[in-house]
Amino acid sequence: MKNILLLLLTVSTIFCKSQKKADEINVLFIGNSFTYFHDMPQTVQKMVNETNPNIKINQSTFPGQSLSGHLSQIITSRTENGINTRIKEAGEITETEKKIAEKQWDVIILQTGTIAVLIPEDRDLNENKAIAAIKKLVSNPNCKFILFNTWASKDRGYPKQYCFPSYLIHESIQKEKCCSPVLKNLENEVETINEAYQLVAKENNLIKSDNGTKFFEILTKHPEIELYEDESHPNKYGSFLNACVFYQLLTDNKASDLKYNGEIEPKISEILKKVAE
Repeated sequence: MKNILLLLLTVSTIFCKSQKKADEINVLFIGNSFTYFHDMPQTVQKMVNETNPNIKINQSTFPGQSLSGHLSQIITSRTENGINTRIKEAGEITETEKKIAEKQWDVIILQTGTIAVLIPEDRDLNENKAIAAIKKLVSNPNCKFILFNTWASKDRGYPKQYCFPSYLIHESIQKEKCCSPVLKNLENEVETINEAYQLVAKENNLIKSDNGTKFFEILTKHPEIELYEDESHPNKYGSFLNACVFYQLLTDNKASDLKYNGEIEPKISEILKKVAE
């Protein structure tokens, strides 16, 4: 009788554990400092804990790392502000590849540098190929992929244009350099960035976020709120705004209904939450 009771308790415990695991929604951010500045993924976790505690946020984020770099570069050393890498050799796997293999991810959020998306050759030869390769590595056939649409830089020296030496993009390119379209003003820059991300999303069947548009709305309607840490990275307000956008994408709930404000002043938090909608 004792053995039967023990067996029933064991089965019940296993069932409860497997049920709990089945109910979890595992989310992975893959990106660089645009994603991890001011602990943005952890902020999303604190937000979903309030309403959807079954959502578990993870990240594979390294400074300066493009999506293609996540698959091709082995990290040899790291400091507080950077990493040193080398090209991986046959048989090696990168830290992001290891992370992807850890779980059956339900949602993966992909973020790469804005300039890489703006320059057509880099977008087509590196980022699109990396996204396709990442999708092949994911074991869950029902995984949803979100493309993190970033924002205009703080540099307002228009007209402006971004260029990379061609050899840094791909050895097959014959010309000396590859460039983005000429950006005429802030509105044109935001438009061009959004269009570039839309091309990537369409090419790879991704859901596109609208973080860039939300940044623009704050910049134009609430200029008293500073979103930048430097020329391009988000400060605590920019990161909180990004977290609100992803909270809504992951839960289909309004950020404005959240009680959580983190380190943000309540009045500013209210504005950021509302704009995220």
